[in-house]
Amino acid sequence: MPWLQLKAHVPPEHAEQLEELLLDEGATAISLQDADDDPVFEPERGTTPLWQDTVLTGLYDDLEGVSAMLERIHAAWAERLPGEPCPAIDYELVADRDWEREWMDAFEPLRMGERLWIVPSWHEPPASDAVNLILDPGLAFGTGTHPTTALCLGWLDELAVAGELAGARVLDVGCGSGILAIAALKLGARRATGTDIDPQALQASRDNAERNAVRDADLALYYPEALDLEHPETGYPVVVANILAGPLVELAPAVAGRVAAGGRLALSGILEHQADEVLDAYRAQGLIMDEPAHREGWVRLTGIRPE
Repeated sequence: MPWLQLKAHVPPEHAEQLEELLLDEGATAISLQDADDDPVFEPERGTTPLWQDTVLTGLYDDLEGVSAMLERIHAAWAERLPGEPCPAIDYELVADRDWEREWMDAFEPLRMGERLWIVPSWHEPPASDAVNLILDPGLAFGTGTHPTTALCLGWLDELAVAGELAGARVLDVGCGSGILAIAALKLGARRATGTDIDPQALQASRDNAERNAVRDADLALYYPEALDLEHPETGYPVVVANILAGPLVELAPAVAGRVAAGGRLALSGILEHQADEVLDAYRAQGLIMDEPAHREGWVRLTGIRPE
């Protein structure tokens, strides 16, 4: 059976109103997507921000009366938001498909370095004797598919192979889904700490930790201002921050200050043309920085704090 799909471009301040109107008309599903590939970063805590040009889509199993439906939506919009023009709503018929199955099939196990695999929970681990990190794509960033995450996972695997992760304490700044902190633990770290400003990220990290049989005693999760409650003044032997170049530069004193003497640091979420600015910021904090590692236009920067 085909489906009726309604689609509109809507500014973020009006997305909720249009979503309610589509639901009032019996939408089976609603989705919100970025029209311009313009990601939202550093949201205020407790908020779910949207993009400046959000594509809102409603899916209906009733194909009759679309013209009357659009008239009712426009009338309700005018009543709720007088003086604000209703976004143009396009519609089309789409073939019946197993949307959930297709979404799941898009995520395949990914190998990161020599031993580490990222495995969606509905897949069998491709290598039972490897280090398998089981994940479900969820609300927060971090499934291993993005080059910045892959670069950081590869770095953690390299540390593990070199014996530098065994028994170490690891700090994951901007932990997202918790993928880096959990990977560090599965690769041999003694304890990992994740910090993020987004409550959804902390919840996703907890869920993924449980999925991977990570004990609460091994993974601590905090908002940034609470980090000092558990962290000794000596710092962390391993620090990783996969966020963005702007916040990395702004937070350079705080992030670099968490690296213990002799400790190692990895930074990502950095475009190639931003690398020099970030390198300068962390060299100014006393770290010895390596040459960037590149992947698909993104870079990972690594360094060490001298003993």
